[in-house]
Amino acid sequence: MAEISLKVVIAGRTYPLTVKQEDEQSVQAAAKLINEKVKEFEQNYSVRDKQDLLAMSALNLLATQQNTPKKSPELESEINQLDLFVSDYLQKESNP
Repeated sequence: MAEISLKVVIAGRTYPLTVKQEDEQSVQAAAKLINEKVKEFEQNYSVRDKQDLLAMSALNLLATQQNTPKKSPELESEINQLDLFVSDYLQKESNP
């Protein structure tokens, strides 16, 4: 797995990271989401301390994640099998 150097900016500070190439998009998306939450809290509350804004953002994002249903590997496997079955069936029906 190739690793790349990446710089992300979170709450105005630059953080140099080394991540797997396939993780680059998710790291960038996470940094963007954190920055959006920081900005949202900064605009809606009278908090200006970046540390407080980051803590509030982390708490909010993780609380939201805790309420999101998790996929089990078994469920994902069953969904993939059903997808293959339906795809195979549709292909056979369209090519009699």
